[in-house]
Amino acid sequence: MPAYIVQNKGVPQGERLFFCEVTTMCGIAGVIHLSGDLTQSSHNFREQMLSTMLRRGPDQNGIYLSENALLLHARLSVIDPENGKQPMSAVWGGCAYTMVYNGELYNCGKLKQELSHLGFDFETRSDTEILLKSYLAWGEACAEKLNGIFAFAVWDHSKKQLFFARDKMGVKPFFFTKSGEQFIFSSEIKTLLAHPGVKPAINLESVSELILLGPGRTPGYGVFKNIEELKPGYCGFYDCDGLRIKAYWSLADHTHTDTLEETVEKVRYLVEDAIKRQLVSDVPIAAFLSGGLDSSIISSVAAKRLAESGQRLKTYSVYYKDNEKYFTPSKFQPNSDPHYIQVMADYLGCEHESIVLETPQLVDALFDAVDARDLPGMADVDSSLLLFCKEVKKGCTVALSGECADEIFGGYPWYRDKAIREREGFPWAQSTLWRYGFLQDDLAKQISPNQFVMEKYYDTVKKCNILKGGCLDDDKNKIMMNLNLKWFMQTLLDRKDRMSMYSGLEVRVPFCDSRIVEYLYSVPWSFKEYNGYEKGLLRQAVLGLLPDEVLWRKKSPYPKTHHPEYFKMVKQRLLDIIASPNEPIFQLVSPKKLLQLTQSTSQIPWYGQLMTVPQTVAYFLQLNYWLKKYKVTFSLS
Repeated sequence: MPAYIVQNKGVPQGERLFFCEVTTMCGIAGVIHLSGDLTQSSHNFREQMLSTMLRRGPDQNGIYLSENALLLHARLSVIDPENGKQPMSAVWGGCAYTMVYNGELYNCGKLKQELSHLGFDFETRSDTEILLKSYLAWGEACAEKLNGIFAFAVWDHSKKQLFFARDKMGVKPFFFTKSGEQFIFSSEIKTLLAHPGVKPAINLESVSELILLGPGRTPGYGVFKNIEELKPGYCGFYDCDGLRIKAYWSLADHTHTDTLEETVEKVRYLVEDAIKRQLVSDVPIAAFLSGGLDSSIISSVAAKRLAESGQRLKTYSVYYKDNEKYFTPSKFQPNSDPHYIQVMADYLGCEHESIVLETPQLVDALFDAVDARDLPGMADVDSSLLLFCKEVKKGCTVALSGECADEIFGGYPWYRDKAIREREGFPWAQSTLWRYGFLQDDLAKQISPNQFVMEKYYDTVKKCNILKGGCLDDDKNKIMMNLNLKWFMQTLLDRKDRMSMYSGLEVRVPFCDSRIVEYLYSVPWSFKEYNGYEKGLLRQAVLGLLPDEVLWRKKSPYPKTHHPEYFKMVKQRLLDIIASPNEPIFQLVSPKKLLQLTQSTSQIPWYGQLMTVPQTVAYFLQLNYWLKKYKVTFSLS
């Protein structure tokens, strides 16, 4: 990869900063080797690591290199495209610092004002410079001040110390590992695997995750052996004293003293403010519009805001060819989306585009979705989003999406079903023994499925911060909210980040604003379920923003294909694998059980309401592809 050296303020003599002449989203990575010389050894892997990041950062790439630190960055330019180049360096108090950063900050004005009062000057409009100087001013405490989605790392040249942090809700990823005396981090697992010291290996713990919890993951666990992920709201240091990681933020209960009317008013303010903050962009911006409550709220606020400056919002929806022929109303999906999408598009006067996907596309893209996630995922729930984002990218660089409203406002069926709330275990995956039955016999003997899953569940419940003396029903819903934020929502955020960034599209999620989450955590369930509606509090808070038929529409999940051809196609592909006994999946899974799956009419969900038998078949297709493509090795230890 061609590169040229540029002068960069704050980089000591003898250290180098490269900007590559490649315009191929944001991704970050780095290697810290305190006892070695990376200027002599990193040529063996730095270009390979950077090349894995080009989909995340098509606009600009940079390399910072010194004896002990290699920092890599691939940039999607959203704010101040002409400036904000990374890695970015600065000097403060006679010491030099260099940073790589992935994300967006939404409280730049406030931070910049505080920093200016402390004597900082600014050369760009980029949030990159504001973030770096926030660290110079406040050190690790800066993370608590940030409102946004981020993962970043700062190298202190004089101390030979790396600081790193991840946003409170876990919207942006940060994976890490150690190889010998090297500490390696990156936005995606594939970048770690491009380092020669990191091997694509799994063990018994990995298999338990893949079969008993997948596509979910234990918080902080990378599935590959020795690969971890920094948890949301955590930060850390790596230096001569080793690796130290700690939480800088956690969800805390408090006494809710606001009346219902005050709560409604506060929720409306927080939701509208979060959306408006996230409309800041120097490149084209759009919104996903499904005709459901959450995306319609975002589109409504965004359309009104843009109209103030004479702009017209562009919205996108996804649909499946011939879906109307095969759609059957169910408890989880009582009606289809197109009518409501049209109602909202007409109401807003937005420029709307419907992207129609065909069944063969969905099946083929199952494997691109694995490449994007670096793990088996949510089957066509992933692949459809990947294809959707690819098309959206043709018209814009930034889009807003309604993820995470269900987790914080209690929209999922398991929040409102008393029997499910009182049942122990993860409500979206109440099928542990069924999952366990797919394991190859020798492996099954070494795994205690209920113990494995329930230990994860109880560990999460035990760590819930809940005030004593509260209403039992409220306490149960706070537990449910913790479970959803730390588990289910993380799977969806993984999906949103990887599937969108695969095509260089930045997707923002306003409902993930930590201020909303902090406030909603302690709001009584009777308020959240106002008038007996799912997300009744949110509906009441946005009165007047939406047409009534959309405002009071019963929740409908992300649209999936109902075409019978989909199951037929994935089943045939799995049958082809079953007919090939040397496929890698059979190290883990019984071919007999997979054959039974292709003949099943069961409606047991694999994961949430969207993954039933067709998606379960597709999950195993993804698992086999992943094992083969990533050349995964398996050992019991």
